[in-house]
Amino acid sequence: MSSSTRTRAKAALAHSERLYLSWWGWPLPLLGGALLAAEIHMGYPGVRAWLPYVILLPVVVVLLLGMGRLTVSVTSGSERELWVGDAHLPLRFVGEVEVIGKAAKRKALGPELDPAAFVAHRGWVPTMVRIHLTDPEDPTPYWLISTRHPERLAELLRGHGEAG
Repeated sequence: MSSSTRTRAKAALAHSERLYLSWWGWPLPLLGGALLAAEIHMGYPGVRAWLPYVILLPVVVVLLLGMGRLTVSVTSGSERELWVGDAHLPLRFVGEVEVIGKAAKRKALGPELDPAAFVAHRGWVPTMVRIHLTDPEDPTPYWLISTRHPERLAELLRGHGEAG
């Protein structure tokens, strides 16, 4: 366990969510892995016929599970921080917080995106939050993160940003 993970585990969590891939995102990649395994299977007799299934299907499952490893959390207590994966932001540097819905997501990730922004995007999560930073030493203008609960996260960040 890394030190950042231990630090986060000790702090009380005000908000936590894991951006896992929903169940309806699994069938198509699994079918693709099975079809690829079937294609390899057709070319080889014996043990090599079932080996592609044993290798490819678990690889697809591991990749799909890996896509859902991103966790968004806000710690409370003495050190209030926003954690997105292994990146963390002390809440005292949180400025304006914007909720970005489904309709505005494409613009936020396209023509409006600043190349210096920190982006943690998951395509299967429909909503995002843009967090402007107030740290003058940080070259990152804002964080743009996917979240399934944008209103709750934005309210929590606004409240902590003003208090801290």
